[in-house]
Amino acid sequence: MLTEPGHARAGLYHQLAIVSNRLPVTLTEEDSGEWKVTAGAGGLVTALYPILRKNRGLWIGWPGVTTDGNLDELLAATSSELGFELKSLQLTSKEFKDYYLGFSNEILWPLLHGFPSRCNFDPSYWATYQSVNRKFARIVAANTATDDFVWVQDYHLILVAEALRKTGIERGIGFFLHTPFPSLDTCIRLPWHSQILRGLLQYDLVGFQTIRDRNNFLHCVKTLLKGLNFDARKRTSTVTIEGREVEVGVFPISIDYNEFASEAADEKVTKHVNLLKQALSNRKVILGVERLDYSKGIPERLKAFRNALSRFPDLIGNVTYIQIVVPSRAEIPEYRNVKSEIQQLVSEINGKYTQPGWVPVHYMFRSLKRSELLAYYQAADIALITPLIDGMNLVAKEYCAANISGKGVLILSRFAGTAYQLGKYSLLVNPYDIEGVADAIYRAYTMDEDERRLRMLRLRKSIKNNDIFWWANAFLTASAKTSSPS
Repeated sequence: MLTEPGHARAGLYHQLAIVSNRLPVTLTEEDSGEWKVTAGAGGLVTALYPILRKNRGLWIGWPGVTTDGNLDELLAATSSELGFELKSLQLTSKEFKDYYLGFSNEILWPLLHGFPSRCNFDPSYWATYQSVNRKFARIVAANTATDDFVWVQDYHLILVAEALRKTGIERGIGFFLHTPFPSLDTCIRLPWHSQILRGLLQYDLVGFQTIRDRNNFLHCVKTLLKGLNFDARKRTSTVTIEGREVEVGVFPISIDYNEFASEAADEKVTKHVNLLKQALSNRKVILGVERLDYSKGIPERLKAFRNALSRFPDLIGNVTYIQIVVPSRAEIPEYRNVKSEIQQLVSEINGKYTQPGWVPVHYMFRSLKRSELLAYYQAADIALITPLIDGMNLVAKEYCAANISGKGVLILSRFAGTAYQLGKYSLLVNPYDIEGVADAIYRAYTMDEDERRLRMLRLRKSIKNNDIFWWANAFLTASAKTSSPS
């Protein structure tokens, strides 16, 4: 739980205000036309709820719908239940298209993940991105005080601090980037790279997932911006710009380990695991779980599985690969193309290798309830987590936390942020190396139980000691040292 660091931060600041693209709730319209609000349950939400409740904090974000209706009364009732305030702002259909689908997800997302060729550098997107960030900044200014701390989340809202400062509003303000940060060669391709870099330097504290991401950022600002001073002698690096110091640090995000471990032991989950095992004839299960995205390396992983079947015949009939893909961003053509490629590969593999009573790949394109997901985690003898690049990849941590049998094997991309923490006791692979991943699949399949248990024990211990509450405490403690209210 959040203990002393959270208390120390609360003593310095009157209120914590979280600012993210989305509120931590889901709104759905009922058949009657009424709106229903459901509290979110993600890792970020779980970590920040205790702090926000303790200090009657604030969460600012878009409610996820472009309705013109007044949602204030509905959100006020939810705020009362949660124990902290929800403050929404509305986006028009054009703003959603150009700011969210456009600049955020057709420019920044591919660029930050190192895929500049997938970017659509439409100038109109940039104009809307700036205006929406200013809109968020106005909501922050109207709902926070000088002695509050504002914590902005992720790439959608890089320019919020700059927008605040331009209006003369001073707040203690930090930023955390959940994605990777690209190399200089990729960053410089963004037509607005200097504006984005300077926007990040308007925060008091900027947090990255890995040392690689922080170093990429520092290299970019050193090379592309002038008039800056640097001090990297401390745990965090200090950048001095226009007489103001900005701290740049590494804060790898995590999960609520205890929650995943305890829910995985639930009787209903256990029954579901047993049913899955029976349905799969107790074959060894290989599991992949991802949101639909070209950065996740799903086609490459399917090719590696196909390669393993062709080179290691004893896998045939003895393993089942379950690939769960959660729908995402269907409005963007790149995502539809990836979905089609995945479907084609699944069809080809099953068409070639299926035997009576055995289908090699079970493919699901849908979201799962938490209890279902936990059952699949437990049923899986091998987790195949091989993104081409990832800021962190919490699925790898969730799999280990839910693996209460202690016998699972984690095959992990060396380009996932979590490889910095979990690489020693997982099987690290290069997702572009089809034969190398296939070899890792076979090694995991043939690994003896003692080695499986030792590796998983170490993985689970590391995640438990560095959970989501550790992450929140680390960032907020650093913020208390780097920014002081006026």
